[in-house]
Amino acid sequence: MSDIVIAENPILKQIATEVPLADIPGEHIRGIIAHMKKTLSREPLGVAIAAPQIGESLRIFVVAGKVFMARKGEDAPAEPDRVYINPEVLKMSRKKEPMHEGCLSVRGSGPDMLLWGTVERAQKMRIRAYDEHGVQAEHKASGFLSQIFQHEIDHLEGILYTERAVHVQEEKDPSYGT
Repeated sequence: MSDIVIAENPILKQIATEVPLADIPGEHIRGIIAHMKKTLSREPLGVAIAAPQIGESLRIFVVAGKVFMARKGEDAPAEPDRVYINPEVLKMSRKKEPMHEGCLSVRGSGPDMLLWGTVERAQKMRIRAYDEHGVQAEHKASGFLSQIFQHEIDHLEGILYTERAVHVQEEKDPSYGT
């Protein structure tokens, strides 16, 4: 049984609440982040997850370490999952690119089916966010990582990718049963 909130849940339509900086090192936020990481690790196709997807309307998302490993190459050492708290978009490129996109909260008609669509996403962007230790930094992203940032920030704004997508279709989940 998945801990992931599905599209019909109203929490996914809410604008998530900022995390007070004093709360970042606290047990409650650490617990939420740990739950997000664990939930994401159980999803073979998952590359990121936002707090609303586990039922917490907070401005937090996690990007799986495998995303950063893929950017460095197969022989790169394992990368940890990265946490982004209270992300703020600083800049987005005007140039957009159609990208194939899915979502852990948007499932298809059966347990082994997923919905996929094409979404126009900025090719590059820069955000500012806090990490799980309360350290603020700027992060540049391009290509797939830029897409992930935009998708997760949309979740924090109460927007599902299907609201931006064209050519949404159902496909069999290649990881079903793994």
